Amino acid sequence: MTRETFALLEEYMLSCAGDAAHDGEHVRRVLYLALEIAETEEGVDRDLLIAACLLHDVGRPEQFADPTLCHARVGGEKARRFLLDHGFSRDFAARVGDCVRTHRFRSDDPPGSLEARILFDADKLDVTGAVGMARTFFYAARVGQPLYTLLLGGGVSDGSAEEPEGVHSVLREYKVKLENIYGSFLTRRGGELARPPPEASMRIFSRRSGSPMIPAVPCWDGILRIHKRSVPL
Repeated sequence: MTRETFALLEEYMLSCAGDAAHDGEHVRRVLYLALEIAETEEGVDRDLLIAACLLHDVGRPEQFADPTLCHARVGGEKARRFLLDHGFSRDFAARVGDCVRTHRFRSDDPPGSLEARILFDADKLDVTGAVGMARTFFYAARVGQPLYTLLLGGGVSDGSAEEPEGVHSVLREYKVKLENIYGSFLTRRGGELARPPPEASMRIFSRRSGSPMIPAVPCWDGILRIHKRSVPL
């Protein structure tokens, strides 16, 4: 890939980046990880892989505007159209679009090509470890989701319970995605690069009801209990 082509794709990527969890640095980390994985695989089309990595999150603005949309599906079509509009072949544009469309973790459309599997793994690697933890909190703040939800009895849900419609807490994200991600990699090198979450990370995400950091009782009762005195209403 020429420097000019890379700059064209990077500029478009940056024009679609809008939140700290999916900014240009995230995309570059995914690209670097993908190229490392590619070193251990035979027959990788690196131009295709680089283009797919740079464009994999271009559908984020549409998903932020309408949460019912899937950024991967929207992004796959945006990437395909962008490449066609800038003189790339139909075959190349379609293959990049397929990689982008299938890179999402919770998808019924799994990655098929080698390049798509590498992108999938590289993107998932960036949600592991300390960086992944930070990105999870960034994203929750960006979309206005809570750290946790309360059960009917007032206790804190560990994320296992279904949450109200439109709510997807950080602890729910941990249970649905982050806790299971370490067994989801599709390439050998991707699995090697993934590391089990540090014990400290596990403790942060697995706080239960009764934690001194999270009240396990309704808010007003919790305030009274903390101050250990009656407060006139």
